[in-house]
Amino acid sequence: MHEIAGADFILAIGTNTTETHPVLSLQVRKAVKEGAKLVVADPRRIELADIAETHIQHKSGSDLALLNAMANVIIEEGLWNREFVEQRTEDFEALSQAVKDCTPEWAAETTGVSAETIRETARAYAGAEKASILYTMGITQHICGTDNVLAIANLALLTGQIGRENTGVNPLRGQNNVQGACDMGALPNVYPGYQAVNNPDMQQKFEKAWGVELSPKAGLVVGEMMDAAYAGTLKGLFVIGENPLMSDPDSNHVIQAMDKIDFLVVQDLFLTETAEKADVILPAASFAEKNGTFTNTERRVQRVRKAVEPIGDSKPDWEILVMLSNAMGYPMQYGSPGDIMKEINAVTPQYGGITFERLEKQGLQWPCPDVDHPGTKFLHKDKFARGKGKFHAVSHVDPDEVPDEEYPYVLTTGRRLFHYHTGSMSRRAKGLAEAYPEEYLEVNPKDALKLEVETGGKVRVASRRGEIEIPIRVTERIQPGLVFASFHFRETWLNKLTNDARDPIAKIPEFKVSAVKIEKVV
Repeated sequence: MHEIAGADFILAIGTNTTETHPVLSLQVRKAVKEGAKLVVADPRRIELADIAETHIQHKSGSDLALLNAMANVIIEEGLWNREFVEQRTEDFEALSQAVKDCTPEWAAETTGVSAETIRETARAYAGAEKASILYTMGITQHICGTDNVLAIANLALLTGQIGRENTGVNPLRGQNNVQGACDMGALPNVYPGYQAVNNPDMQQKFEKAWGVELSPKAGLVVGEMMDAAYAGTLKGLFVIGENPLMSDPDSNHVIQAMDKIDFLVVQDLFLTETAEKADVILPAASFAEKNGTFTNTERRVQRVRKAVEPIGDSKPDWEILVMLSNAMGYPMQYGSPGDIMKEINAVTPQYGGITFERLEKQGLQWPCPDVDHPGTKFLHKDKFARGKGKFHAVSHVDPDEVPDEEYPYVLTTGRRLFHYHTGSMSRRAKGLAEAYPEEYLEVNPKDALKLEVETGGKVRVASRRGEIEIPIRVTERIQPGLVFASFHFRETWLNKLTNDARDPIAKIPEFKVSAVKIEKVV
């Protein structure tokens, strides 16, 4: 993370860094202070745009057109790193053909950004000695989210802005241990260490380690689980540390799906909206009440140490899972998180050398294959995991919903500085609740004039899936035709409006673009 401060060019696209990653944003501020050029690409004028040299305020859902146009400029003007492309990449011709017609003039019509701004940004990125791209869910939460990420990777491969200090493609993780959860196989298609469930060698490896027969079939993602529950084919659900009733798109559909589940178990710290529907609630301990590890956004595995005893009957998640497993007939012999880490060392190659003993002294970044390895500061230094870096030919697609006569506005959603996710923790903190007590809808002055509403006035917002009432704040930070709010507040249940259309590959829903209509509440 500290490398960000050493970049001389930063493209922050689809990331509201100061509000969603406030600590990391200090590194961006430091880079700017040291003379780095910062370009922010975001449909809203977020706080980070105030210190940027350029703010690209493109239309929500047009990221791919913008990124492909940048690739077009870099290739057409001969700004690409020939040595890097020839030695370390493949399929350059496929990319070159794919972006041949993606001129800045073409992209200007789709994005609403001037062709000259696109050209200047592409030249600055390609010409920088050390350029870094930061992105988060503003890039991924689209029906073309996977292609958006591939388009970002294309730019880094074209220019060789990867595998060196202060460069790279940097996805900023949104939770303290979401990286660790993914690393440990909390995904439907991989075992720990991203070892594919449909790979016979991996299947055999984990069958031997765990002493059971395993299926080569990938499981369901969250949205598919809700669809299956609604259809009646998924009968039971075990939810750990998640509140899908409020965090998933099209909440009314999720509520109906949950009502059809025969048996719902929720393991959490608090009585969340999802837990209210549970047949059984298992009280879990917080981070301060347990031992273990977290893996952060830079792949750094760090010790978590118990500061206080668990409250009431709550227990660390691993203890609850061990007790359940033993009760269900599969004996687990783990006596501590240290025992679990020993198994992780044995079955997860990236974590092979990350032992509890070493972590007592300092955090370690994976890949760290053995106990003599110092950890890996940045990835892709000499080669990529797959060998050569692969260019992908990806094309712009319109969002699943676009404004029309009935639903003329676009709703986009995100987070606020003072709260987190569905507010199950942050809204219980008195100071945070006082600092940000309620949600509001950001509306451009031109739209507020049409709606005949002022700051503090209430509007009814409706999509094809549901409706809510919410007060508004009139602000120039939002484009005409675009509105924004967070999903932290039950009182303004925003995900009743959002679209559950998904990216076909990663299956991430298109939270960032939903067509809505708005009317003043009299």
